[in-house]
Amino acid sequence: MTYDTIIIGKGPAGISAAVYLVRSGHTVLVLGKDAGALERAESIENYYGFPETLTGAELAARGVAQAERLGAEVRSEEVVHLGMEELWSVKTDSGNHTAKTVLIATGKARAALKVPGFEEFRGRGISFCVTCDGFFYRGKKLALLGAGEYAANEYAELAAFTSDRVVFTNGAEITGHFPDDTRFVTEKITAFSGGDSVSSITTEDGTERPVDGVFAALGTAGAASFAATLGMELNGTDIVVNDEFMTNIPGVFAAGDCTGGFLQIAKAVSDGTHAAKGINSWIKKNG
Repeated sequence: MTYDTIIIGKGPAGISAAVYLVRSGHTVLVLGKDAGALERAESIENYYGFPETLTGAELAARGVAQAERLGAEVRSEEVVHLGMEELWSVKTDSGNHTAKTVLIATGKARAALKVPGFEEFRGRGISFCVTCDGFFYRGKKLALLGAGEYAANEYAELAAFTSDRVVFTNGAEITGHFPDDTRFVTEKITAFSGGDSVSSITTEDGTERPVDGVFAALGTAGAASFAATLGMELNGTDIVVNDEFMTNIPGVFAAGDCTGGFLQIAKAVSDGTHAAKGINSWIKKNG
């Protein structure tokens, strides 16, 4: 089935957009493992209409139930890749889906890898996009950071450029579906070192391993990874959108924390409704 819109992220921005889109007669698929930062909120008491405090998980569950009641399809699937063929193609840990438009509502990453050298060598041998930068490392010795399904997908993508690949899990449990012959380093990373660019990774057992490049695929694919893959315009780490919440890529919209501004539920809900209006207009014009 081809959907009118696939929404990546089932937090307040994504679910609000889904509610408005299905009420406008569109077919909508919402994808995400969880509701992001909202689901981890211990208590919420500043959102309109709730006289009693509730948890973020409770509010998220109510939003999903509302969207499903109105006709949106909501699936707990991890998105690992977004690309364009004749239609937008969204690959998850469970399969592939297609749509006329895509809304990115994945929130904003709250943490980075806090290891000496990681930020220093960002863009100097440490990359976040295999599709963008893999070509420059043909035949090189590469490290992939990650342990989940997103990392497994990026590991597979790297095969087009080199066979010399090692996965560094940084102590995380391996949950992705990697090939049986994958080489893993499971110790925690203590440092990235090099000169003009990164040239080695040191782990907590004291071993220093030489590398020509590093690709980070930590956690799940987020707004930054999609932006890098598609060439979206960014303002720092925020996705730039127009008045209709469309990015510089036709048919791709963004809403919520990933676009910056005040990181609050009310703002994310507002973004989602405005994005839905923009998507509705775009589909009417373009079919």
